[in-house]
Amino acid sequence: MKKVEKKRGFFGRLFGGKEDNAEKSKIKKNIDLASHPLEAPEHQRKKIEKVQKKLAKELNGKAKKIPKKTVLEVQKRLKKEIDLKEKFKESEMKKGKKIEAKRGKVSTKEKKEKVKGEKKGKAIKHDPDKYVHTGVAGFDELFNENMGIPFGSSILVEGGPGSGKTLFCLTTLASMCSRGKKCLYMSFEESEENLLNHMEGFGWPAREWVKKGVLRVKRFDAIDVSRSIEALLSAAKKELLIEVDPVFFPKDYDPDFVAVDSLTSISSAFSGQESRFRIYMEQLFRYLEKNKITNFLIREVSSPSHIGTTFKEQGEAVSFLSDGIIVIYNVIYDSGERASAIEILKMRGISFKRRIVDLRIDSKGGVHIDPNKILAKKKGKGFELT
Repeated sequence: MKKVEKKRGFFGRLFGGKEDNAEKSKIKKNIDLASHPLEAPEHQRKKIEKVQKKLAKELNGKAKKIPKKTVLEVQKRLKKEIDLKEKFKESEMKKGKKIEAKRGKVSTKEKKEKVKGEKKGKAIKHDPDKYVHTGVAGFDELFNENMGIPFGSSILVEGGPGSGKTLFCLTTLASMCSRGKKCLYMSFEESEENLLNHMEGFGWPAREWVKKGVLRVKRFDAIDVSRSIEALLSAAKKELLIEVDPVFFPKDYDPDFVAVDSLTSISSAFSGQESRFRIYMEQLFRYLEKNKITNFLIREVSSPSHIGTTFKEQGEAVSFLSDGIIVIYNVIYDSGERASAIEILKMRGISFKRRIVDLRIDSKGGVHIDPNKILAKKKGKGFELT
């Protein structure tokens, strides 16, 4: 029989002696039976003694009696193993309970929000008498629940030259006309004919809307408005408030939406007459509010400081009186590439996402906004807002 070297370590201490391969295999098999089950500490010695007797019988008494010291080592090792596994099991159970509780809480919350959103959707989301949808792709998603602009609001649409202010307002106007809402476009720069051609160039049936009575385009002279205000103030001894509708709005037309293009032209007509301009603006906003007319007032600014180009006081007065401010930026990257971006700077009566996002105008004049594409550096290059 081929002899094997004396086994050192735990098995060697436990059985110490030289055994052949078959005997060694039996010893190892039975030791595994003794150490693998995780019994309570008080039963460990009985288990080991039982294995000892079995081994002695199988090996004809070759196995030595297990020393007390070795038994204590086995007990200590098994107890440590039991404690570690029990702690691990308890830890996993607690962790699992926390995860399940958290999952349950989130799912319940999401369910409540979904129900709440569905209720709001029925009562508010699609109610044109409470919220105005601009028709600009992606813009309404900047509002919570995609509700849109509160009905009857006065909104400043600001931006630099060529940023897309007029096109943004025309898109909203076209969206409302297509839904049968009466719209008035008041121009202080372009003629009626040019504006109608401009709209039809983008694919909107402007002249058809005019025939149906849902659209009216009218040109005003800012100088005439300024003189009329001056005359009315003089007649009232420059003390009484005036009504602007006789000089500003057609009496035979009650619009749901008004676009004024632009306040910059009006402010220029009041050059050197800041107090009269403020009175006029106050009356204009009051008239629009009293008649619950949703309106966009276009204003050109030379920089993103949101202050009027002619008078600082005028810019501050208009910003204060407005219910909302939408800013359209010209973006100039370090590489010389240009782009556009948009931001809701202010909006009363509704919560919105405070971010500057990408704005794109396609070849057909369609305005597209990506509410999730926040303006950032492009390929590591910086940019400037103008």
